[in-house]
Amino acid sequence: MFKALLLEKEDDRTKASVQSIDEARLADGDVLVRVAYSTLNYKDALAITGKVPVVRTFPMVPGIDFAGVVEESSHAEFKPGDSVVLNGWGAGETHWGGLAQKARVSGDHLIQLPEGLTARQAMAVGTAGYTAMLCAQALERHGVAPGDGDVLVTGANGGVGSFAIAILARRGYRVVASTGRSSEEARLRELGAAEVIDRSTLSAPGKPLQKERWAAAVDCVGSHTLANVCASLHYGGAVAACGLAQGMDLPATVAPFILRGVALLGVDSVYAPREWRLRAWASIASEVAVQTIEQVAGEIALGEAVDVANRLLQGEVKGRVVVDVNR
Repeated sequence: MFKALLLEKEDDRTKASVQSIDEARLADGDVLVRVAYSTLNYKDALAITGKVPVVRTFPMVPGIDFAGVVEESSHAEFKPGDSVVLNGWGAGETHWGGLAQKARVSGDHLIQLPEGLTARQAMAVGTAGYTAMLCAQALERHGVAPGDGDVLVTGANGGVGSFAIAILARRGYRVVASTGRSSEEARLRELGAAEVIDRSTLSAPGKPLQKERWAAAVDCVGSHTLANVCASLHYGGAVAACGLAQGMDLPATVAPFILRGVALLGVDSVYAPREWRLRAWASIASEVAVQTIEQVAGEIALGEAVDVANRLLQGEVKGRVVVDVNR
């Protein structure tokens, strides 16, 4: 038996509770992991509260991330005792995820925990930091260099935005942070932002082509914000788009693409190829300071996840939320 946060459907409503579950109920997979830590992401909060139909089948254990130790394995790459990390691959959506003391998954979806990181630190980074690194690497593959000009990060106070600032600043870029929380300016500058602007300058409908302001951008917001970012990139600039905090729509024109040659680079963290994951996590382990990791993360027990999920959706939670599934 093991403890897990279980989501069940009752009268078209999602019911979430911590339960003791028989290991036999775990889905098929060639690796059984004893989970040490998971996280509470925005997507997890939506699943737990049922605000958005994230969960595809019930009952479901939410949690798109986890880090732990292999207990059993028939996968060639992993053996009992190995420390591993999982991000995405439908965890918490189509198969049971990480907000539990145990998880059985395909070994193809796991990577070894990078040297230099503890399981807790890996979950403080989680999908947010991993996505931010994918964005930084996408911009570099496109050829964006520190000397090209400012790099904008929208949704700067979120998990992805915070890590993107720290990663890009360490790589030598001058980072401009866009946020709706002016009270957080000091923290954003401590992470590495050279300048902080109010998100209202980007969130309303704008002209199809605007003054060239940014060499590149990481956008966590979508909608009008992403449209305005595209419209104000330098000639040949690029934006790595990874979020939809403002909306899924993109009310833009083709003008920035055909008149300035800008590039819109989509970044997906859920099904990213294994080699990209390995490269991203290796870079996180070597580049992201432990102080930065600890700065953006708080810790809760498994039994607190439902309450914190509701508060997260109300905008009352700052930074990353690490979940100790064993307390």
